[in-house]
Amino acid sequence: MKSAWRMLRDAFDRLTIYLPIILTAVLALGTYWLVRNAPEMLAPQAQEAPTHEPDYFMRNFSVKNFLPNGDLRTEVFGKEGRHYPDTDTLEVDQVRWRSISPEGLVTHGSADRGVSNGDGTEIQLFGNAIVIRDAAKSPTGTPLPRLEFRGEFLHAYLDTERVKSDKPVTLIRGSDQFTSDSMDYDSLSGVANLKGRVRGLLMPAPPGPKR
Repeated sequence: MKSAWRMLRDAFDRLTIYLPIILTAVLALGTYWLVRNAPEMLAPQAQEAPTHEPDYFMRNFSVKNFLPNGDLRTEVFGKEGRHYPDTDTLEVDQVRWRSISPEGLVTHGSADRGVSNGDGTEIQLFGNAIVIRDAAKSPTGTPLPRLEFRGEFLHAYLDTERVKSDKPVTLIRGSDQFTSDSMDYDSLSGVANLKGRVRGLLMPAPPGPKR
């Protein structure tokens, strides 16, 4: 009986010696099994560039932009509008718009189709394009005659108060009228750069009051 007990104790002692090795082997096998059976991580996918597809539509709408002091800067009206995220532009059918400069000068226009940039500082007009700056007075009190631009394409820069076109344009200033193949008008300087075949019709000034 004692011999059997001594043999069992010796076997237990030998097992105790090899127990750390056995546990390490079991842990290694378990780790290997987990790695083999763990689900694969999803590979990072490159973000797709936005396509030129509208991300939202508007119908019979108006969009307004304001100055930091809360005054209205621009307002765009349209029959239907489509926003394109890749260019951050708003394309508008039957567009009408109005802009008020910090000096209070009012400019407005319309076209069959318009494309405005994200912050409303530029608008391109296509088809029966018209841009009108109402008659007003400058900050110094000088009278500013009514200006009207007509053409199949006009590009209005509302922040810098410029109107450009690489297409034939008609410019009406008060009662005078000019036509050209292209134009670049700077409202701040009051200079219109007309290029190509330029024609002008200057009307005589109305007679002053009799004395």
